[in-house]
Amino acid sequence: MHGVIIEESSIHTPRLTLRPWTLQDAPAALAIYGTPDVSRWLAPAMQQVPDIPAMEEILERWISECDGRDLPEGRWAIELRETGELVGGIALLPMPPYHGDLEIAWQLAPRAWGKGLAAEAGHAVAHQAFESGALIDELFAVVRPRNVRGAATAKSVGMEWVGETDKYYDLQLQVYRLRKADLDVPTEPRRS
Repeated sequence: MHGVIIEESSIHTPRLTLRPWTLQDAPAALAIYGTPDVSRWLAPAMQQVPDIPAMEEILERWISECDGRDLPEGRWAIELRETGELVGGIALLPMPPYHGDLEIAWQLAPRAWGKGLAAEAGHAVAHQAFESGALIDELFAVVRPRNVRGAATAKSVGMEWVGETDKYYDLQLQVYRLRKADLDVPTEPRRS
């Protein structure tokens, strides 16, 4: 059992609730997307957000975009189930330039790093995508070459490194892939 419960607009894991963004999330979202340690890995697709009004504009756009999307695509706020604290965001969206590949992208507030939360959220979104009834066989994550945390999270989700490319976002990126058949397949322990 994978411990993921998928509802109409939210996804629940043992520690997290992934739910639609609201405008009231702007202050907590700014603590994520306004932080240089997070935003440096998002540019040029998204620059560091300078203040709450700018964050509200971004959230309005995300909410509007998601209203027109069918599952499995979407954007979700990541909350801790126990406290309701917003600690991150995750998205499953088509990647430019051709919009044929679906990307899982996650961002967490630095205070939530190192606890496996991004991997738990990524795993839940992968379940949502593969169980949605859409004909999806694989999902991707793209990571900047020096983004060690991003690469580790992709691997923790169960993704495998497939190479580097400049196809997406006009950047040299590492590409990780998760195939439907590989979701929840145990990996062999490493020998020392």
